[in-house]
Amino acid sequence: MYETIHLKDKWLLMFKIVSPILITQVALYLITFFDILMSSRYGSKDLAGVAIGSSLWIPIYTGLAGILIAVTPIVAQLIGAKRKDEVRLVVQQGLFLSLALSIVITIAIFFAIDPILQMMTLENRVENIAKSYLIAMTIGIIPLFAYTVLRSYMDALGQTRVTMIITLLSAPINVCLNYLLIFGKLGFPELGGAGAGYASAITYWLILLITVFIAHRHKPFQQYELFKNWTRVNFSRWRDISLIGIPIGLSIFAETSIFSAVTLMMSTYSTAVISAHQIALNFTSLLYMVPLSISFGATVLVGYEVGAKRFKDARTYSWLSVSTAVLFSLFSACILFFFREQIAGIYTTDETVIQLTIQFFLYAALFQLSDAIQAPVQGSLRGYKDVNVTFIMAIISYWIIGLPVGYLLSKYTEFGPFGYWIGLIVGLTAGAITLSYRLILIQRKKQGIVH
Repeated sequence: MYETIHLKDKWLLMFKIVSPILITQVALYLITFFDILMSSRYGSKDLAGVAIGSSLWIPIYTGLAGILIAVTPIVAQLIGAKRKDEVRLVVQQGLFLSLALSIVITIAIFFAIDPILQMMTLENRVENIAKSYLIAMTIGIIPLFAYTVLRSYMDALGQTRVTMIITLLSAPINVCLNYLLIFGKLGFPELGGAGAGYASAITYWLILLITVFIAHRHKPFQQYELFKNWTRVNFSRWRDISLIGIPIGLSIFAETSIFSAVTLMMSTYSTAVISAHQIALNFTSLLYMVPLSISFGATVLVGYEVGAKRFKDARTYSWLSVSTAVLFSLFSACILFFFREQIAGIYTTDETVIQLTIQFFLYAALFQLSDAIQAPVQGSLRGYKDVNVTFIMAIISYWIIGLPVGYLLSKYTEFGPFGYWIGLIVGLTAGAITLSYRLILIQRKKQGIVH
């Protein structure tokens, strides 16, 4: 990375950083995307089972992996402050922490999976598929969390194209493994929806192996010698990472789990409603990769400028990120509105599911703008290492405002399952407003330091 002067140069650098992150995020997301898509082609019950399983898995992964994302602003600020000698220690301790989190969450899943699934009113086959999918995914927790640390480190160095290339390999690998394990081709067992979980887990291991090789052998990563002179577990470093990472992880968990909570609460509706909801959520999540990638880029760029004490430049990058995401949101809303029937038809041939999905897409189009604002604003706040208040705001917006509104509308109005999506719109809008206000306060405070 490098210092920029003019607005055009800043946008070009942001584009250079964000574009590979976007491709990386899409490639990572395509693993879940193809799990859902290919399971839907196997059967509606397999689709519903994978939908329930992934709804439990995604908040667990994103929330805990969010703790490890703290490596990005920490390393970015170290690089900006010319303290490169501390980078290796941070990354090594991040890897130790990722292993500890992986072990804890694996044990927790095995003990909690049955009670959680039994609380839902699921068909037996759907419940069994969801359980098998989650058990399969636990095989990939260790490599996925370790990869998150290494990817955060690489992104902090501005080497987002490297993680892009690595992750691009994941999509075709996952599709091939899904084909073999879901449908039982070429002598492999026919596992249905559960096969998607095993395919994803194997893919995560392959991604980690490739990433370790590149981090060890290729420039500019060689100079940091990540895998040499390993130190013992350093709990003070774990604390440093956790003080930033836990609020980040909890904020991400608060946002992603609200979608999962809605999916789980919809388990009282028919399999067709669950499937339609999951299809709409699956595609809109794919569109969300753009503002999410801009968010990650904002963390890197703002963190670098804050580390170098260039607070005016950090402020410019913050709002440049927001404006770019907002422009995209207008485009994505148009896609959801004008092509909703065609998109639904890609996932399923069931006419009932298609008609329900079309209606969900209309509500999804409405929260594109809120998503486009709150994501890069959160990314900018992480660059400032301002994470605690952000977490509190996220909890209030999504869980105290959004989910109750959705529940009330679904139970006591004619909106039914669509009431939950109205609640999502309300929660995301509240988050966008409160987080933007917080960012303005932080920027004014930093500008005051300069003056």
